[in-house]
Amino acid sequence: MPQWEYLTTPLIIHNTSAILNNWGSEGWELVQVVTGPEGGLVAYLKRQKEES
Repeated sequence: MPQWEYLTTPLIIHNTSAILNNWGSEGWELVQVVTGPEGGLVAYLKRQKEES
């Protein structure tokens, strides 16, 4: 059964694609974007853990 690790990161409106492309190049998959508690956007990402 796969195991996952998760990441949350704020998204800056004028730089959203660069932020997501950076995380994507490291194997992170976007799961959801929501409005954070202070009004900004927050991205939730996941990737499969490497077996150790």
